[in-house]
Amino acid sequence: MLPEGLADANSADYAKLQSRADGLDALGLLDLVIRDVFAERVTSVASFGTESAVLLAMIAEVSPSVPVTFLDTGKHFQETLSYRDAVAAQLGLTDLRVTHPDPLRLERYDGDSQLWRADPDGCCQLRKVEPLARALEGFDAWISGRKRYQGWARVGIPMLEWADGKVKVNPLADWSAEQVNAEFNRRNLPRHPLQAHGYLSIGCAPCTQAVSGDSGFVRAGRWAGQGKTECGIHDHGLIQAIGRP
Repeated sequence: MLPEGLADANSADYAKLQSRADGLDALGLLDLVIRDVFAERVTSVASFGTESAVLLAMIAEVSPSVPVTFLDTGKHFQETLSYRDAVAAQLGLTDLRVTHPDPLRLERYDGDSQLWRADPDGCCQLRKVEPLARALEGFDAWISGRKRYQGWARVGIPMLEWADGKVKVNPLADWSAEQVNAEFNRRNLPRHPLQAHGYLSIGCAPCTQAVSGDSGFVRAGRWAGQGKTECGIHDHGLIQAIGRP
């Protein structure tokens, strides 16, 4: 159900999707979202990290022309950028949209490109949250690859969310790590090259490190030692807060 008092142009679509999504598996939900309820009004937001290829392969199976949004923060590993292009080519994705931070705001707030050291939240705001807000303009829904097993901040995520006036779809929310791995093998998908070197979850290079396999937390290598596990793009309400830093 919609939050009390909520009503706008997208609310009817959200209610429609909720009523028809019950019992669907991930591929069925994607088909419903992409071909029916949000045809030409939905994008997938992909990090091209260690698990992205599974969801992207399923999206490509439904429709390879779905826009895929990639936030190029200017801080990614070169391996990630190469992997992005290789995966997109292998899957036949035809509408990869690369979004960059606002150069004027970078110059003003991160002129020395070291903001990540003093204020990682501010760096994420400039390089991810604000660019995503712009990238989502014109879309009524977006698809995320988050999963509940990825950490405490994600344990309760639903398959469908209402976030900042848009519908967010999490088709793999209830998948396990074993299911993801099995789907990689079944579809013969390429692995991120850094995964073999202990990078279980991959974001920007300065704030990502390899971890031991027994760390117990797939995102342990992200912002290690800083008490931070999310960049902010999934925090409802923050995506529009473009006044910071």
